[in-house]
Formats: sequence, C-alpha cells, structure tokens
Amino acid sequence: MTPYYYDLHIHSCLSPCADDDMTPNNIAGMATLKGLQILALTDHNSCKNCPAFFEACRKNGIIPIAGMELSTAEDIHLVCLFEDLKMAMAFDAEIEKHLPPIRNRADIFGNQLILDGEDCEIGTVENLLISATDLWVQEALDLARSFGAHVHPAHIDRESNGMVAILGDIPKEYGFECFEFKEQKAIGEYRQRFSEIGEDSVLVCSDAHRLWELNEAEHFLMLEDEPYSSSLVRKKLFEYLRCNA
Repeated sequence: MTPYYYDLHIHSCLSPCADDDMTPNNIAGMATLKGLQILALTDHNSCKNCPAFFEACRKNGIIPIAGMELSTAEDIHLVCLFEDLKMAMAFDAEIEKHLPPIRNRADIFGNQLILDGEDCEIGTVENLLISATDLWVQEALDLARSFGAHVHPAHIDRESNGMVAILGDIPKEYGFECFEFKEQKAIGEYRQRFSEIGEDSVLVCSDAHRLWELNEAEHFLMLEDEPYSSSLVRKKLFEYLRCNA
C-alpha cells in the first residue's frame, strides 16, 4: 500500500468562475510543485477540458481523473468521477441536454475556454455552465451512475450549494459512499450529526478556482499499486471510493 496525495475537485478555465490561467498544464504543473499525485478535473456541468487535462497530467507524471461538478435542479453540487474518459465525455454530451439555454456573458460571468493539450484555445462553450440543470438529485444520481460514475456530494460543509445547507440532511436513499469536505476541521462536527460519515468515507478537496488554491500534499489515500501502472492506481482509487462508506 502506498500513500497517494490527491485533490479530486478542481476547476479549469472552462468554468466561468475560475481564472483563465487555470489551464490543464498550469494545473498539472502546480500540482507537481505541491507534491500531488492524483488529480480530478471537475468543471461545472462539463468535461470538455478533460482530454487536454489527461495529456497535461501524463506529461507531469500525475494520475488524471475525469470528472464534473454537476448542479442539480435544487442547486446542489455533486462531484461525478469517471474511471473511463470516454464515458465521461459521453456523460458530458448528455448533460448538455439538461442545461437551460442561457447564453454566457463572459464580461459578467467569465470565459468558458476549451483548450488542447498545449493549452491552446480550441473553442468555447456558449451556454452558461454555472446554471442548474433540470435534474433533481435522484435523477442526477441515476443518470450519472448509468454512465459508470462514482458520485458524492460536494463540499457538504459549505453553505452555498452544499447538500446539508439546502436539504438539512443527507438522505440515506441516495446511497452515497463518501463525502467531500472543503475544510478538514469540519469533519468531526458532521460525523456527530450524520452516522453514515465513517472514518474512511471522507475526502478533503480544494474546489480550486485559482492555482494557489490546490491542495497541499496533506490529504492522501492508501492504495495498492504493485505492479505499478497508472491504470491500476486509478482502478484502486475507484475501488476505495466505492467500498469505504
């Protein structure tokens, strides 16, 4: 078993609320400087920068995870992580159908840039990605899981877009296997309130929108990695996420 330092909630310049310098190569470079080994890109309601992110991470020896921060109709944020990049991109195409046709105003909300593996702009997303989809939580869970996603509630210790703040609860019928926190110091309080939050069922992630916000090398998962390959570590990560409730 080997400790792998992680950050599984990061936004690129595709998310309008993130800095334009949150490019795939900049993210991977900063993560390398900080000593991180596993990263997930989780832009708002889109996976369109994940292919470039995979290229950038591989150049830096980082294990990339394709992801999305999905906004439900209740405006609750769910982190969807995919073991397979192709499934993530198929899910991306499906989520486009569930976003309202509200055009992004870059001068107000920020740019929504699609980049290639060299950080060159190859397109933009026209509809506003920070809108809520038309999917209620259970519908969003069912859809994401049908594409093979691991899903957990984002930053449950936050007032804005957190499941606890909006619903006042973490309904057991949703079947969550782990829970994301923004602040490690909040974990104890939430464990007292919610018995389903076990010792090994929490992640502490940055929700970074700026380069300096990425996690430091503090939070790690113990994963089997022999004989080593990035695909094995990715597989063991998802086994961990699904089995440590």
